[in-house]
Amino acid sequence: MTEASITISDSAVQRINEILKAESQDTVLRVTVEGGGCSGFQYRFDLVKEREDDDIDIGRDGARVIIDPMSVPFVEGSEIDFVDDLIGAHFKVNNPNATASCGCGTSFSL
Repeated sequence: MTEASITISDSAVQRINEILKAESQDTVLRVTVEGGGCSGFQYRFDLVKEREDDDIDIGRDGARVIIDPMSVPFVEGSEIDFVDDLIGAHFKVNNPNATASCGCGTSFSL
């Protein structure tokens, strides 16, 4: 897996940078895939300071996203996006590997 196989959209870069302005300099957005949700797996987005040596670190225009190695296979080829629409503002993973997802876009199946 290369860092380039997971991308960050323009809107996500902008929102991550806005959020991180209020945080300490070593804070990053962690994306994790967990079991559960209405479609089998769910995405989790957290602001963290702790990084593990084997985390995948993706950066673009100052925005930093880290993903643990257990979650990487589930999001390979995906785009991390930020959406502000009628159901609210939220981070979303545009995952080409997902065979189904819930209406809010936070859970998926492969």
